[in-house]
Amino acid sequence: MDKLKMTTPLVEMDGDEMARILWQMIKEKLLLPYVELKTEYYDLSLRSRNDTRDQITHDAAAATKKYGVAVKCATITPNKQRMAEFPWMTEMWKSPNGTIRSALDGTVFRTPIIIDAVKPVVKNWKKPITIARHAYGDIYKGADFVTDGPGTCTMTFQGENGEEKTVLVQKTDGPAVWQGIHNKDSSIRSFARACFQYAIDTKQDLWFSTKDTIAKVYDGHFKTIFEEEYERSYKAKFEELGLTYFYTLIDDAVARVIRSEGGYIWACKNYDGDVMSDMVSTAFGSLAMMTSVLVSPDGTTEYEAAHGTVTRHYYRHLKGEKTSTNPVAIIFAWSGALKKRGELDGLNDLVAFGQKLEQACRDTLNAGIMTKDLAGLAEPGIQVRAVNTEEFIDAVAERMG
Repeated sequence: MDKLKMTTPLVEMDGDEMARILWQMIKEKLLLPYVELKTEYYDLSLRSRNDTRDQITHDAAAATKKYGVAVKCATITPNKQRMAEFPWMTEMWKSPNGTIRSALDGTVFRTPIIIDAVKPVVKNWKKPITIARHAYGDIYKGADFVTDGPGTCTMTFQGENGEEKTVLVQKTDGPAVWQGIHNKDSSIRSFARACFQYAIDTKQDLWFSTKDTIAKVYDGHFKTIFEEEYERSYKAKFEELGLTYFYTLIDDAVARVIRSEGGYIWACKNYDGDVMSDMVSTAFGSLAMMTSVLVSPDGTTEYEAAHGTVTRHYYRHLKGEKTSTNPVAIIFAWSGALKKRGELDGLNDLVAFGQKLEQACRDTLNAGIMTKDLAGLAEPGIQVRAVNTEEFIDAVAERMG
């Protein structure tokens, strides 16, 4: 059989632990038999990042800017426990995702993969809910400390133009904990633009929520920037497509989401998006059934699974055990990247291949062939056969023909 050809490479970022094992298995059984893959490969495993002093992560981000489409495997972000586990590691390297997001000025869109065999726990959810997470600043770039006795904390800004502002944070009568956070107008605007453009591209309504009744200045600034960008650049297109943009408080948004049937994009600040994406994925079935797409304002796109490296399964794999790790989100990362590459290069057959691969996954799951994370969630009447990872991928390959 003649393989499908690619004209432009996509950037391939390999990763760590069980996700890396699945990555290779998916390529060998589901991609290489059908597609003559053309990728620019970067090994973002922890060992490789350590050996290059993380330069390889920056190189991968630069390549993604160059080629416009990337697919990324899950990677380890080391903490103190990992430093002890890997004594060869010379530094607690930063999150590759954070580095790439900063380099691309991207917004993360996470969407559950819906199948008939597993219904959401919220019975009225009929369509996917996409979480758009602002991926810069707030507590993730915060500075914090603990004090032991009574005192006063102030916050001071010293501008390069000589401007100076000081505000009282709080005066305390005993031990306390403090935190300072920030965000940048440029990042908030990029976030807003990415959300509005993604809504237009996917023809979905856009919701945005913060808590500006409490954080009147901080969250209010987010609200104002979104309104400015909408009125100036996107309102006409939204009205032409019959789409809706609206702002509401985060607590009201949660209530609306639970009562809704889905089918929209919910834009959230960094921490809100972190939490709500996990809530949505779990309510729809499994984090292993959630895609994650990083989109830059210029359209550069990086696809990955929403889950991590699946460490627990990896150590079982090292013992020679067959694991039942769900590979669907990683498969959809590859199919999404191939479809995007095909769209940009005018390769309709490559787009069709990505669609066929996704449908083969859905057909396999709806036939009751599932990894163990989904087997216990199947709808009554579905005859379930719980399988290990390789058996599941083989079943998908069989449907690919």
